Amino acid sequence: MVRVKICGITNLEDALLTAELGADAVGFIFYEGSPRGIDIKTAANIINALPPYLTRVGVFVNEESRIIDRTFEECKLDVVQLHGDETPEMVSKLGRNVIKTLRLESEEDLEKISGYKDCSFLLDTFDREKFGGTGRSFNWSWAKEAKRFHRPIILSGGLNAENVESAIEAAKPEAVDVSSGVEHEPGKKDPKKLARFIRAVRLK
Repeated sequence: MVRVKICGITNLEDALLTAELGADAVGFIFYEGSPRGIDIKTAANIINALPPYLTRVGVFVNEESRIIDRTFEECKLDVVQLHGDETPEMVSKLGRNVIKTLRLESEEDLEKISGYKDCSFLLDTFDREKFGGTGRSFNWSWAKEAKRFHRPIILSGGLNAENVESAIEAAKPEAVDVSSGVEHEPGKKDPKKLARFIRAVRLK
């Protein structure tokens, strides 16, 4: 079964609805440059109200290890997602359950996977200005090619209820990740879009 991660959670209402609709994971973006950014205190309050079966993911962009560690402990996170230019050395140093994001500009970018150890990979669309949340897709067949590295692959980038079935068919990922595709404005989820997205994945 393909797992579902809903990213860019900024409020308790969206978090609880995401859990109720059957998502597997929620993502909190600890990056001031994102319109979906959240502070530690707000995230911790939301997380404390969530059911225990929901995986909590903290998303960081080129952040210092000590701040990641502090946020991880204070928010009781389960997974760290690194969405910037973090090196393989930093991933190994963290010593936690890590998802490393690769923003793909070409299929050749997949070769970067071989340099990282002991982590999963989220494949997203490359943008010179943004670290995710672009609402644009890349060539999903590249994600299928990533299978040769024998690492868990999470598909992101421009997904929504209308295209996620085709994306899963083309890429064969272990999980899908969505943010802007289930929103009516940055940082605020649309209940109908959210429900349709999760339903589309579950029916695949």
